[in-house]
Amino acid sequence: MPNTQELKDLTTQVRRDILRMVHKVNSGHPGGSLGCAEFFVTLYQDIMKTKDGFDMNGSGEDLFFLSNGHISPVYYSVLARSGYFPVEELNTFRLINTRLQGHPTTHEGLPGIRIASGSLGQGMSVAIGAAEAKKLNNDAHLIYSLHGDGELQEGQNWEAMMYASAKKIDNLIATIDLNGQQIDGSTDSVLPMGSIKGKFEAFGWTVVEIEHGNDIEAILKGMAEAKSLTGKGKPICVLLKTVMGNGVDFMMHTHAWHGKAPNDEQLENALTQNPETLGDY
Repeated sequence: MPNTQELKDLTTQVRRDILRMVHKVNSGHPGGSLGCAEFFVTLYQDIMKTKDGFDMNGSGEDLFFLSNGHISPVYYSVLARSGYFPVEELNTFRLINTRLQGHPTTHEGLPGIRIASGSLGQGMSVAIGAAEAKKLNNDAHLIYSLHGDGELQEGQNWEAMMYASAKKIDNLIATIDLNGQQIDGSTDSVLPMGSIKGKFEAFGWTVVEIEHGNDIEAILKGMAEAKSLTGKGKPICVLLKTVMGNGVDFMMHTHAWHGKAPNDEQLENALTQNPETLGDY
């Protein structure tokens, strides 16, 4: 199990991966990817209990489902850095006929990817289904998922949330990336959602809040609390308060970098803020 400094070093390298991937093809979503780098690194390097090798069935291990699939750069980087496929393959991001498409897909058999997640709002339903399958198979491992806050504007989420509480899906930890930004502006300006915590609680979920979602120690503590609350008859929601574009000063706190790649000068600036730690691909 890596120590906290090792997790921080890997996070810095993941940020470099994200920036270089989207810059190379002048396409992709760096803002949300950068904001979730600490979460992904901590999840895959410490929190989840997985087994060697990858199979689609996923029995006997914790599983993760990414619902807001546009933040694929951080997902691909962490999967590669966790040994699911060669780090060098990050060079193929968003190129035609490669396994690393802009939104995760399954038809090319990329290790680590169990669902295609391009259409927002569907990941909650998939995660609940996987959690039910674990219960039916007497598999005590957990299901983890990640969703965007703007993504909650999709109605399918709320149907799924009602189902999860009604059926006591208590082996699910669904994390919401609360960065307050989406492609057209702040979530409050596009479609205010009021108290997300209050809504989840009203739908019968137990809610854990991580106020500093870009702090690895806070993530470890908050996710440990969430895990301790599983098996008690209610699904768990983690509200992870992050900063979009975290780690790159000119990308932070704005929706402008939701789906925009840096130019050459901007890339150099951003990489200078995140010195190489483990070696680029």
